[in-house]
Amino acid sequence: MRLAFISAMTAALFLVTAPLKAQVAQPILPKAPLTFATPRGPVTLNVELATTPYEQEMGLMYRRHLALHAGMLFIFPESGMETFWMKNTILPLDMVFIKSDGTISSIHAHAVPFDLSPISSDEPVRYVLEINAGAAKKLGLAPGEHGSGPALRAKD
Repeated sequence: MRLAFISAMTAALFLVTAPLKAQVAQPILPKAPLTFATPRGPVTLNVELATTPYEQEMGLMYRRHLALHAGMLFIFPESGMETFWMKNTILPLDMVFIKSDGTISSIHAHAVPFDLSPISSDEPVRYVLEINAGAAKKLGLAPGEHGSGPALRAKD
């Protein structure tokens, strides 16, 4: 009886976790530095560059860890109104919306894991930076500040 219960629980666990494990594989993305000029001094992040539709669709889904000075930069071919959600995203995130000239347009702080509510830019942007929730405030990032570096030139 006990063996049957253990076998049934193992099978149930496999059925629940198999779809998640099948979707965990993410592309390995190139990285580049992105530096923001803040009132407290420059802040440099090492960001993964998501440039293709597939890379952007996967984003940071299923990730369980993201270093403080790391993130993912979504690079779009041209400026537009961009909308994100947190489907299959385990980590709470800050979303930093950045205009084509590198200026931070707006920040959506503390996006809730797994939430399907749309999170949109306030104006057309060319880049969206995802970092750990609370990191924008901790690092001193704010609307109006300017970013520069190879990450913003990656798709030009």
